Amino acid sequence: MNAKRKQRLMIVLFIVFGVTVAVGLTLYALSQNINLFYSPKQIVAGEAPLDTRIRAGGMVVEGSIQRDSNSLKVSFDMTDYADTVRVEYTGILPDLFREGQGIVAQGKLDANGVFQAVEVLAKHDENYMPPEVAEALKESGQMPRQAAEAYNK
Repeated sequence: MNAKRKQRLMIVLFIVFGVTVAVGLTLYALSQNINLFYSPKQIVAGEAPLDTRIRAGGMVVEGSIQRDSNSLKVSFDMTDYADTVRVEYTGILPDLFREGQGIVAQGKLDANGVFQAVEVLAKHDENYMPPEVAEALKESGQMPRQAAEAYNK
């Protein structure tokens, strides 16, 4: 092998190595930011990972909201009408948050099966429901009539 070919081979190998490292680092960074959606049924079944950031959604159970009078801590139950998960959140809830409404929460599931939310999102009008929540409720056969009509449009 002459010197010119050897030099070209080294350049090509260096480029391939550099691209491989860049793709590997990109995939690693993206995997750290992925947060998958789980319904309460999947969480109770143990499909959701512990101590990993995920999204969970469902309906706020009537009469389950408990507010701490000394702080912004709120706990409530979230259901897909098949199973129920306890959610704890510290912060200001959206204005549209209330019992019987659909929500999506981001956070982590702790070892006790309680979802520790860092963000709670509420639906923005009377017919809208986040697609993930609508799909979970549709699977359980408990989707409210108005929401089903809006979802199927």
